[in-house]
Amino acid sequence: MNADLKTLIVHFYQNINGKSPVRDWLLSIERKDCRIIGEDIKTIEFGWPVGLPVCKNLGRGLYESRSNLTDKKIARVIFCIVESKMILLHGFIKKSQQTPKSEIDLAIKRKKEVLQ
Repeated sequence: MNADLKTLIVHFYQNINGKSPVRDWLLSIERKDCRIIGEDIKTIEFGWPVGLPVCKNLGRGLYESRSNLTDKKIARVIFCIVESKMILLHGFIKKSQQTPKSEIDLAIKRKKEVLQ
């Protein structure tokens, strides 16, 4: 694929120690599931703005990439957009209907760090 066609460029959030929690999380899950999440993120990269079912606006400048994984699992990657960059802030396997407040709060905290 031609990178010139991307509307967003993906970047992983890095904490003050240089760690990328989303990248580490992706490397820890099954390879098939990681591929599914990657395809959904790629859809957003090349097609932004994208709506449901692939992407949902969570408010406060946060969005979630929505992925249906193997074994009926559901994954979410929360991100923000800064200067045409899609910053992947937090990823998790969803276990309830609604995105837990604690997951959103962590993404908000990381977004604040990115914007400093």
